[in-house]
Amino acid sequence: MPFQELRRTLAEAGALIATTRAPGTRGRFESSETRPATLIEDSTLIARPVGAPEPCPEPLAFLDGIQRHQVVAYVGAAPIVGATVAAGVREREGRRLRTVVALREHLVVGRSSALERLTRIPDGHRVLELPDEGPSHPIRDQDAAVAAIDDARGALEVRAGERFRRRSEGWLIVDGSLAESAAWASDPRMLAVATSHATLSFEGQDLVTYLHLPEAYRSSVFKPASRRFAPVYAWGLRLRAWMGRDLFFGHVRVEAAPGETTLARADQLSRWVLAERTPVCSGDSGWDRLLYGIHSVGEYLRAVIAEP
Repeated sequence: MPFQELRRTLAEAGALIATTRAPGTRGRFESSETRPATLIEDSTLIARPVGAPEPCPEPLAFLDGIQRHQVVAYVGAAPIVGATVAAGVREREGRRLRTVVALREHLVVGRSSALERLTRIPDGHRVLELPDEGPSHPIRDQDAAVAAIDDARGALEVRAGERFRRRSEGWLIVDGSLAESAAWASDPRMLAVATSHATLSFEGQDLVTYLHLPEAYRSSVFKPASRRFAPVYAWGLRLRAWMGRDLFFGHVRVEAAPGETTLARADQLSRWVLAERTPVCSGDSGWDRLLYGIHSVGEYLRAVIAEP
């Protein structure tokens, strides 16, 4: 349902319409912090060359999710936020990508006391109730709503991954972290590529080594101090030369299931990731850390599923 139609319905249900176009977000909000990791490979963190890009010779698919949200109404001082979250998987067949999983949800988010005052909620929307803790504060309530929408999108991505796995044993690369799901973290044929550096795993000289990786080099394998649901193995990987640019240019974190197999294949898996880089200056924000398959899923979701 377009947001304007949602506004009309909520007006009829007793809300005061708002037209705040709060920007949508693509990823979960993370505070900037350092959470020391445990080294799995090498006694100190080092940079390791992985070799030339190497396309994955096996079936390969990509998973991503997006969200859109806007403040659509107020009940008293409490904002009501409308949102659409979507997740999808595109699978490569030959040289072409095709969509094999596409999921979408429409959401209405607000304080439970505010939602109770509405005479009805539009059909086709799932209600996310925020707790009535403390006095209503429009900005704080909106931040809480966005956090709830982030979680809803993450849960939808997990569902999309589960649906893909029921139909295929092929490799699946996820935009984000495998730690979102215990099943993901233990799946030997899944990789995650995380572009966020809000949480860093090292400090001092180890951090310098981690952030100064040359192109086509990876860091030693480590186990992040995860706050989510399951442990993973991870390593930093430089997709593109960064000298003369930002420290984070072309730098991603690759995650895989913990175990000796991942440790033995870290170089090969890194070469597969290198082979999936987007063309230079693709026009997408953050193109330097983006994989083409992930970009394709996002474009599909924006164009076909999630645009209000």
